Amino acid sequence: MANTTTPDDAAVAAASDVESGALAQAVSKTFGADGALAQADPNYVQRPAQQQMALAVAQAIERREALVAEAGTGIGKTFAYLVPLLLSGARALVSTATKNLQDQLYLRDLPRLRAALGQPVSLALLKGRASYLCRHRLELARAGEMDARTQRALARIELWSHATVSGDLAELDLLDERSPLLPLVSSTRENCLGGECPQFTRCHVMRARREAVGADVVVVNHHLFFADLALRDSGVAELLPTVDVAVFDEAHQLVEAGVQFLGTTLGSAQLLDFSRDLRLEGAQPARGLAAWDELATRCETAARELRLHAAGTYGAGRMSTRLAWSDREGSDAFHGALQGVADACGAAQRALEPLAGSGPDLQRLHQRAQLLAERTALFAAPASADQVRWIDIGPAQVRLVESPLDIRNALTQQREAGRKAWIFTSATLGADAKLSWFTGSTALEDARVLRLDSPFDYAAHARLWIPDRFAAAGTEPHAPAVGRLAARLASALGGRTFVLTTTLRALSAVASALREELAQAGVAIDVLVQGELPKRQLVRRFLAHPQDSVLVGSASFWEGIDVPGDALQCVLIDKLPFPPPGDPLVEARAAQLEAQGKSAFNAYFLAEAAVSLKQGAGRLIRSERDRGLLVVCDPRLAHKGYGARLRRALPPMTRLQEEGEALAWLRELAAGRADAGAASPSPEEKSALFDKVPNESRE
Repeated sequence: MANTTTPDDAAVAAASDVESGALAQAVSKTFGADGALAQADPNYVQRPAQQQMALAVAQAIERREALVAEAGTGIGKTFAYLVPLLLSGARALVSTATKNLQDQLYLRDLPRLRAALGQPVSLALLKGRASYLCRHRLELARAGEMDARTQRALARIELWSHATVSGDLAELDLLDERSPLLPLVSSTRENCLGGECPQFTRCHVMRARREAVGADVVVVNHHLFFADLALRDSGVAELLPTVDVAVFDEAHQLVEAGVQFLGTTLGSAQLLDFSRDLRLEGAQPARGLAAWDELATRCETAARELRLHAAGTYGAGRMSTRLAWSDREGSDAFHGALQGVADACGAAQRALEPLAGSGPDLQRLHQRAQLLAERTALFAAPASADQVRWIDIGPAQVRLVESPLDIRNALTQQREAGRKAWIFTSATLGADAKLSWFTGSTALEDARVLRLDSPFDYAAHARLWIPDRFAAAGTEPHAPAVGRLAARLASALGGRTFVLTTTLRALSAVASALREELAQAGVAIDVLVQGELPKRQLVRRFLAHPQDSVLVGSASFWEGIDVPGDALQCVLIDKLPFPPPGDPLVEARAAQLEAQGKSAFNAYFLAEAAVSLKQGAGRLIRSERDRGLLVVCDPRLAHKGYGARLRRALPPMTRLQEEGEALAWLRELAAGRADAGAASPSPEEKSALFDKVPNESRE
């Protein structure tokens, strides 16, 4: 039975259960009016909910128990778990959702707290292989036959390689997660030579692992955590048994990360990387030993055919989507493409086999050819009964994926492997008292549950409007109606608006109607649309001129973007964010619940919608001084029986009834900015905001 603590009784429970412990006493003193935090920061403000969470974390650490803590915006959950963690002296692993959050913890939050608390704690940052320079692969690329532009870029990377200490490719401005240079200068599990690499003693990946093994606190990300549990490849599996505490921030992303990495994948990008390395090998020591160009070309052709017949018409888009396996399972063309992959990898494997003993690079290439052939055979056969299979389609590649439905078994095995404290926290973990949305998919029903509401005065500072007469969600007129409404609201406010869509299909229709309406009204507001520019660049442009901007986004724009102040004062959500019924994972989870005699709609669809709605609404109010309007363009939220349950998931905003009231509220906000002489964020504030903008990739 889960130990559920609500805000009303949590203080009493914390006081009786924890105060007697030495760690709890140290935590209380640190958060006190004269404590270390107040002495280190003249702007420090005591937050009762923050201290309450910190005491619960202290209890979990002392008792080596599991804690699931939902902490609303403004509580300060990061310090609430870091302070007891550092004061405990325990060895810890801290996992976050993205590499950006990793950097924030490692470069800013942990060093500041370490200094404030006077704790001699050693810190380490551990990322996946793709984040670090591989000196050996850089040498191979520099010696290969590349075009002039690529050679110039590689020369710049080589120059940087002589100065870098960490080898973290994030230090380079010319590289991002989508750069074609990345596979040339970083390693994967498949192509790493390990101890046989001529650069092994200078390897940045191994250096990062050595630092992690010797550190008191190691910062990783969820994707690395699960990828390592599956592959035993990045040092986490060896590190985890040695820590006393494991903390997962932004824990609402754990299940998705785990499902992606605990399964088996075969991707067109893997095949292209393999073919590229075949050409590199053929241009160097193994020149003339095999028909490298022909073998590489066969693999490239097989990769293109796989992408073409797996993606179909979806491959022409710039957005990512997930396709059910059944949509391609009966296709002769798709199975023919799989056979083409098997033939190309088999030919490469046979050519490499007699040369595998000639050197570590050739040996590794042979192993990769064999692995690719084995994975192709797996996907050519029927799926396992306890697995779900689907096709990930992105702008540049396709991936065939077979994975478990949840992470229950994986986390249970880790928890049973050794006695340690497990802390899971996020601003959004569920809509009921037991946080069942999260605990049910992670086998944490036995954990203590703590729910702490945001301290912000939503009733005074925020308004909620659900248009009563609006085109039905899912009908053709709906998306254009959302765009026209967004134009009217943004015109009254003066930009400063986000439009969040639940599907990628709605993006263009909303944006088109929004632009058309603004043009007809003669209003000069820039409409920034996901997919037209990289995410980071879109948010930078919005922050640079919020008074002239509306941002239209889906998927990842619903979370992870922190825009406090008056730069963002209106958020429109096009419709209730129910999981898409055609998604293979959604269908498999719904079928699993129905087989258990449960209602998939109540237990899954409504729970998912509540969490997503809460995340989207969370973009609006980010500080105690923020004011704004949330609009949900879906009358079902007001009129359907389940609407009350979804409304309870939202912060307690004051309801508006008519568009006139919404426009009046926005004009009041605009007038308030003018009266206060409000301006766009300062350069220093913008810089801080930019640092919080997540990258496209979370790996």
